[in-house]
Amino acid sequence: MSTLASARAELLRLRKWPAVWVTLGAWMALTALFGYLFNYLSVRTGDTTFSNDGASTDFLLSEILPANAPHVLIQGMPMFGGALMLVLGAIVAGNGYGWGTWKTVLTQGPSRPSVVLGSIGALTVFVIGVVVASLALCFGLSLLVAASESQTVVWPAATEIAKSLGAGLLVVEMWALIGYLLGTLARGPALSVGLGLVWALVVENLLRGVGELLGPVEAFTKVLPGTGGGSLVGAIIGTGGPDDTPGVLDVLGGGPATVVVLAYLALTPLLAGWLVTRRDVA
Repeated sequence: MSTLASARAELLRLRKWPAVWVTLGAWMALTALFGYLFNYLSVRTGDTTFSNDGASTDFLLSEILPANAPHVLIQGMPMFGGALMLVLGAIVAGNGYGWGTWKTVLTQGPSRPSVVLGSIGALTVFVIGVVVASLALCFGLSLLVAASESQTVVWPAATEIAKSLGAGLLVVEMWALIGYLLGTLARGPALSVGLGLVWALVVENLLRGVGELLGPVEAFTKVLPGTGGGSLVGAIIGTGGPDDTPGVLDVLGGGPATVVVLAYLALTPLLAGWLVTRRDVA
């Protein structure tokens, strides 16, 4: 019961917190811009040079029709979506310390594991919600494109939708929990957000570049969260096309990539819970 009560309280806090909605709104805006708007403008103007390596207008149009909506949903998640979900997880945990929430709640009686489980559960509800809302946005925008371009609506197979939803949820939940762990480690949002973004957007890419020259570094990069998430998405949507998205990789196959992502999903909440349990919350 205490876990459910903690989850309900955390959901109330997150629903009323503008920073959460700004973060989620940023992801929806990026999905619309990079998934649909830029490609649609290229189709309408006939200019295929903008970030598309000269892809034909027919190819760009096919990318933004309903049949490809599941792929558009997840193509930006390894980098941009993951970074924003990392921010969300970091501020959820970090502000629990910055605002004194953890100290106040834990001195009232609920056990520390139940509070952490409730907080992570509420964060997961928001992650699931944003993935489902993103899919709805992708279908809505793709239907508008199909109508404006007089294209026949071809729906994707249910298996494709399920695979994209599952992979997308695993990837963004992984990053959200990593952010939550960083917020717990740093006991504040600012440092955890900064460190997380530098790692996700800069350090991992540099390590993969160095790994092309040094074998031990290359082996290490294969177990990084960005490699796991990017390879999982890459196994579904493919790589090497004329319109590849940053962060989508083919370093690992679908099976090994899933194992890496699941390992982070299992370890990060355990570490966060252990830290909250063992440390003073003051």
